[in-house]
Amino acid sequence: MYRIVTLTDTVRVPPKDFGKDLKQTIMDILRSMYECKWDNDIGFMLVIKDVKRIDVGRVIPGDGATYHDIDFEMLVYTPKVHEIVDGEIVEILEFGAFMRIGPIDGLVHVSQVTNDFINFDKKNRTLTGKETKNVLKEGDLCRARIITLSSKMEMTKIGLTMRQPNLGKLDWIEAEKRKMEDS
Repeated sequence: MYRIVTLTDTVRVPPKDFGKDLKQTIMDILRSMYECKWDNDIGFMLVIKDVKRIDVGRVIPGDGATYHDIDFEMLVYTPKVHEIVDGEIVEILEFGAFMRIGPIDGLVHVSQVTNDFINFDKKNRTLTGKETKNVLKEGDLCRARIITLSSKMEMTKIGLTMRQPNLGKLDWIEAEKRKMEDS
Protein backbone atom coordinates (compact mmCIF):
# COMPACT_ATOMS: atom_id res chain seq x y z
CA MET A 1 0.00 0.00 0.00
CA TYR A 2 1.33 3.41 -0.96
CA ARG A 3 0.78 6.24 1.49
CA ILE A 4 2.09 9.63 2.59
CA VAL A 5 3.50 9.69 6.13
CA THR A 6 4.64 12.65 8.23
CA LEU A 7 7.90 12.13 10.09
CA THR A 8 9.83 14.22 12.61
CA ASP A 9 13.61 14.34 12.87
CA THR A 10 16.53 16.56 13.79
CA VAL A 11 18.77 17.48 10.88
CA ARG A 12 22.40 18.60 11.18
CA VAL A 13 23.25 21.37 8.70
CA PRO A 14 27.05 21.65 8.35
CA PRO A 15 28.73 25.08 8.25
CA LYS A 16 29.71 24.61 4.57
CA ASP A 17 25.96 24.84 3.73
CA PHE A 18 25.33 28.11 5.62
CA GLY A 19 24.18 30.79 3.21
CA LYS A 20 22.41 28.26 0.94
CA ASP A 21 18.64 27.93 0.84
CA LEU A 22 17.88 26.19 4.17
CA LYS A 23 14.82 24.25 2.99
CA GLN A 24 16.63 22.92 -0.09
CA THR A 25 19.68 22.00 1.98
CA ILE A 26 17.51 20.10 4.46
CA MET A 27 15.67 18.36 1.58
CA ASP A 28 19.04 17.22 0.16
CA ILE A 29 20.16 15.92 3.56
CA LEU A 30 16.84 14.12 4.10
CA ARG A 31 17.03 12.51 0.66
CA SER A 32 20.42 11.01 1.45
CA MET A 33 19.20 9.82 4.86
CA TYR A 34 15.83 8.34 3.91
CA GLU A 35 15.10 7.81 0.21
CA CYS A 36 15.28 4.27 -1.19
CA LYS A 37 15.74 2.73 2.24
CA TRP A 38 13.80 0.08 4.15
CA ASP A 39 12.37 0.74 7.60
CA ASN A 40 10.73 -2.14 9.51
CA ASP A 41 8.03 0.16 10.94
CA ILE A 42 7.26 2.27 7.86
CA GLY A 43 8.19 0.09 4.88
CA PHE A 44 10.10 1.14 1.78
CA MET A 45 10.76 4.88 1.95
CA LEU A 46 10.50 6.16 -1.61
CA VAL A 47 10.72 9.93 -1.86
CA ILE A 48 10.61 13.04 0.33
CA LYS A 49 7.51 14.97 -0.69
CA ASP A 50 7.90 18.18 1.30
CA VAL A 51 9.42 19.72 4.43
CA LYS A 52 6.51 21.11 6.48
CA ARG A 53 8.27 22.63 9.51
CA ILE A 54 11.82 23.83 10.17
CA ASP A 55 12.55 25.09 13.67
CA VAL A 56 15.21 27.69 14.37
CA GLY A 57 18.58 25.95 14.49
CA ARG A 58 20.64 25.45 17.60
CA VAL A 59 24.41 25.08 17.91
CA ILE A 60 26.01 22.45 20.12
CA PRO A 61 29.30 23.57 21.71
CA GLY A 62 32.26 22.02 19.90
CA ASP A 63 30.27 21.51 16.69
CA GLY A 64 29.87 24.44 14.31
CA ALA A 65 26.80 22.98 12.62
CA THR A 66 23.20 23.94 13.31
CA TYR A 67 20.59 21.39 14.36
CA HIS A 68 17.00 21.88 13.21
CA ASP A 69 13.91 20.00 14.38
CA ILE A 70 11.78 19.34 11.32
CA ASP A 71 8.56 17.69 10.13
CA PHE A 72 8.47 16.28 6.61
CA GLU A 73 6.20 14.22 4.37
CA MET A 74 7.38 11.11 2.60
CA LEU A 75 5.83 8.70 0.10
CA VAL A 76 6.25 5.12 1.36
CA TYR A 77 5.29 1.65 0.20
CA THR A 78 4.19 -0.68 2.98
CA PRO A 79 3.45 -4.21 1.75
CA LYS A 80 0.63 -5.96 3.65
CA VAL A 81 -0.16 -9.66 3.91
CA HIS A 82 -3.19 -10.55 1.71
CA GLU A 83 -2.70 -7.43 -0.44
CA ILE A 84 -3.20 -8.06 -4.16
CA VAL A 85 -0.42 -6.56 -6.27
CA ASP A 86 0.32 -6.21 -9.97
CA GLY A 87 3.86 -6.44 -11.23
CA GLU A 88 6.33 -7.61 -13.83
CA ILE A 89 8.30 -10.85 -13.77
CA VAL A 90 11.94 -9.72 -13.67
CA GLU A 91 13.74 -13.04 -13.17
CA ILE A 92 12.93 -16.74 -13.55
CA LEU A 93 14.94 -19.33 -11.65
CA GLU A 94 14.49 -23.04 -11.02
CA PHE A 95 12.81 -22.39 -7.66
CA GLY A 96 10.42 -19.65 -8.84
CA ALA A 97 9.92 -16.20 -10.31
CA PHE A 98 10.79 -12.79 -8.94
CA MET A 99 8.06 -10.23 -9.53
CA ARG A 100 8.71 -6.47 -9.29
CA ILE A 101 5.94 -4.88 -7.25
CA GLY A 102 6.62 -1.17 -7.22
CA PRO A 103 9.97 -0.48 -5.58
CA ILE A 104 10.78 -4.05 -4.47
CA ASP A 105 10.70 -7.64 -5.71
CA GLY A 106 8.71 -10.53 -4.30
CA LEU A 107 9.19 -14.25 -4.89
CA VAL A 108 6.54 -16.47 -6.42
CA HIS A 109 7.84 -19.89 -5.42
CA VAL A 110 7.43 -22.52 -8.14
CA SER A 111 4.78 -24.23 -5.97
CA GLN A 112 2.76 -20.96 -5.95
CA VAL A 113 2.75 -20.19 -9.70
CA THR A 114 -0.24 -22.35 -10.64
CA ASN A 115 -2.13 -25.49 -9.61
CA ASP A 116 -0.49 -27.30 -12.53
CA PHE A 117 2.83 -29.18 -12.34
CA ILE A 118 5.57 -26.74 -13.43
CA ASN A 119 8.58 -27.47 -15.63
CA PHE A 120 11.60 -25.13 -15.60
CA ASP A 121 13.29 -24.46 -18.96
CA LYS A 122 16.82 -23.37 -18.05
CA LYS A 123 17.76 -22.36 -21.61
CA ASN A 124 14.75 -20.08 -22.19
CA ARG A 125 14.32 -19.19 -18.49
CA THR A 126 10.62 -20.03 -18.44
CA LEU A 127 8.19 -21.91 -16.22
CA THR A 128 5.63 -24.00 -18.11
CA GLY A 129 2.53 -25.80 -16.87
CA LYS A 130 2.58 -29.50 -17.76
CA GLU A 131 -1.14 -29.80 -18.57
CA THR A 132 -2.16 -26.21 -19.36
CA LYS A 133 1.01 -25.37 -21.33
CA ASN A 134 0.83 -21.88 -19.77
CA VAL A 135 4.26 -20.23 -20.00
CA LEU A 136 5.64 -17.69 -17.55
CA LYS A 137 8.67 -15.69 -18.72
CA GLU A 138 10.59 -12.56 -17.84
CA GLY A 139 8.68 -9.41 -18.78
CA ASP A 140 5.23 -10.97 -18.20
CA LEU A 141 2.70 -8.82 -16.32
CA CYS A 142 1.09 -10.68 -13.43
CA ARG A 143 -1.25 -10.32 -10.47
CA ALA A 144 -0.42 -11.97 -7.15
CA ARG A 145 -1.34 -11.95 -3.48
CA ILE A 146 1.21 -11.27 -0.75
CA ILE A 147 1.21 -14.32 1.54
CA THR A 148 4.35 -13.79 3.64
CA LEU A 149 6.48 -10.88 4.83
CA SER A 150 9.80 -11.34 6.57
CA SER A 151 11.46 -8.08 7.60
CA LYS A 152 15.09 -7.84 8.60
CA MET A 153 17.17 -4.78 9.49
CA GLU A 154 17.57 -3.26 6.04
CA MET A 155 15.40 -5.41 3.81
CA THR A 156 12.27 -7.46 3.57
CA LYS A 157 11.41 -10.71 1.83
CA ILE A 158 7.99 -10.96 0.23
CA GLY A 159 6.34 -14.27 -0.65
CA LEU A 160 3.65 -14.20 -3.34
CA THR A 161 1.06 -16.63 -4.66
CA MET A 162 -0.70 -16.78 -8.02
CA ARG A 163 -2.64 -20.00 -7.19
CA GLN A 164 -5.96 -18.34 -6.42
CA PRO A 165 -8.85 -17.25 -8.66
CA ASN A 166 -8.15 -14.13 -10.74
CA LEU A 167 -4.42 -14.27 -9.99
CA GLY A 168 -1.55 -15.17 -12.32
CA LYS A 169 -0.26 -13.88 -15.62
CA LEU A 170 -2.70 -11.23 -16.86
CA ASP A 171 -3.10 -13.10 -20.18
CA TRP A 172 -4.13 -16.24 -18.24
CA ILE A 173 -6.71 -14.27 -16.25
CA GLU A 174 -8.22 -12.79 -19.44
CA ALA A 175 -8.32 -16.20 -21.13
CA GLU A 176 -10.09 -17.67 -18.10
CA LYS A 177 -12.66 -14.82 -18.14
CA ARG A 178 -13.38 -15.38 -21.84
CA LYS A 179 -13.71 -19.11 -21.21
CA MET A 180 -16.25 -18.45 -18.41
CA GLU A 181 -18.22 -16.00 -20.60
CA ASP A 182 -18.38 -18.54 -23.44
CA SER A 183 -19.74 -21.26 -21.12
